[in-house]
Amino acid sequence: MKSIQSFVEAAYAAGASDLHLEPGLPPALRIDGRLRIEGEPLPAAALKAAVQQLTGSQDWSQFLEQRSLDLSRSISGVRCRINVLQSRRGVGLAVRLLSAFVATVDSLNLHPSLEELTRLQHGLVVVSGPTGSGKSSTIAAMVQEINNREARHIITLEQPVEHWLRPRKAFIRQREVGRDTPSFEQGLLDSLREDPDVLVVGEMRRPETMRLTLDAAETGHLVFTTVHSSSTSEAISRIVSAFPAEARASVRAQLADCLVAVVSQNLVYRDDLQIRVPELEILRLNSAARACVRQDNLHHLATVLETGANDGCWTLERYRRWLSSRERFYVPPRRAPGPAKDGPDPAVELPPLRPASVPARPAPAASTAPPAQDGVFVLEDAGDPSSILSELLGG
Repeated sequence: MKSIQSFVEAAYAAGASDLHLEPGLPPALRIDGRLRIEGEPLPAAALKAAVQQLTGSQDWSQFLEQRSLDLSRSISGVRCRINVLQSRRGVGLAVRLLSAFVATVDSLNLHPSLEELTRLQHGLVVVSGPTGSGKSSTIAAMVQEINNREARHIITLEQPVEHWLRPRKAFIRQREVGRDTPSFEQGLLDSLREDPDVLVVGEMRRPETMRLTLDAAETGHLVFTTVHSSSTSEAISRIVSAFPAEARASVRAQLADCLVAVVSQNLVYRDDLQIRVPELEILRLNSAARACVRQDNLHHLATVLETGANDGCWTLERYRRWLSSRERFYVPPRRAPGPAKDGPDPAVELPPLRPASVPARPAPAASTAPPAQDGVFVLEDAGDPSSILSELLGG
């Protein structure tokens, strides 16, 4: 079997976004959104040994406990987000190949109006879309616009970190959940004490993460985050419905106060360009949209999108017309993979995080006492026997 490095190099050269390795099956590549299966079935023992070598002993022990492991690695100069998984066939890999170029609004072929969101001083910007629609890249592009322009303190919380951001004018801290902080919740609580101007929350899934993210946006920070949904109104609905019924009115009120924009996007393949281009629906929260959110009239947001062009709103149909009239697109080169110019990821080797509520206990020392015989037990180093007997009788 070829090495994982060879598989990643071949996937990168083919322009794949994802690589799937499963024992007993041929490798599978996702290229321009379509899955392509090619090659010979992979032997289970060889793939398991390659994965074990990739993860290292510490991460491999964690995988054996949980049967799942998320990590990021640079392989042949290609940054990869990797999920190690256990299936009925054995140990496999799902690898997301991350873009090598620095994401900007222009290089991702996004509408220039997204730059306006990066000039805001506070508020919540939600980027929504299905899995693999480029949500994290869009946020990275907007953060890069801030980095190129202003001296602001940026903190990102991701699982794992997908885009390493090299500080230019901004002061940037990137924290990986599970390695640098035990959870999004703890990372958010920490960040509010660290004097940030801009916060990036990789994904909102748990209600507590959502609540802390809303609090951060409400207290004077510019916050970018992602949600899985297919439209701007559904993104808001997903956030509200994550809370219990009795809390939803206050959540809607909080959203109406701090939400400034929702961007819903999907990637569409262009045959003429041989790349995938993002199609967007952009909702800018004007007074009408805030009233819809506060009063739970989310079905009226479609009308706000139609009539809110002057406020920066874009319907999907109008955005498609803009794309069709655009004359210049950025087409990233497909380079052969090579050594990373900046070296390996600047990760500090630290022991694995343990939940604070479950302190680690030292393993008990092996007993050398002889086994019990005829109902008689031997106690070693137990202290005064009379005190033990009185405690037992008193209990």
